[in-house]
Amino acid sequence: MSISNTNTSNLSIALLILRVGAGALMLAHGIPKLQMLFSGDIQFPGVMGLSPTISLALAVFSEVICSALILIGFKTRLASIPLIITMLIAVFMIHAADPFARQELGLLYLLLYIPLFLLGSGKYSLDAVMQKK
Repeated sequence: MSISNTNTSNLSIALLILRVGAGALMLAHGIPKLQMLFSGDIQFPGVMGLSPTISLALAVFSEVICSALILIGFKTRLASIPLIITMLIAVFMIHAADPFARQELGLLYLLLYIPLFLLGSGKYSLDAVMQKK
């Protein structure tokens, strides 16, 4: 195995770990929001002039649907865009006046989604399986 193949395999393993970890952990944030949306008892801030319901629906879309897509490695680059936007809004709008400790988790997620946007899902993903066909 050449150095190039080893590096490619290591990169794909790292992307797999990053995708599964980020996707699963964000689902833990998104599923309670999905339950809130379906219950109708919406306790969520409106953002950028949008109603709390629309803001919550957009957060649910990114944190549940896009996280699930990233988890399986399907349309990873595209799915990371709403999550990047959601984390930017969470850090710089929702938690802008809060101490760094409240912003830290959003920044950490943001730092996970940017490499996924730049690098894609890697060879251990549904994207890679579909490209082979």
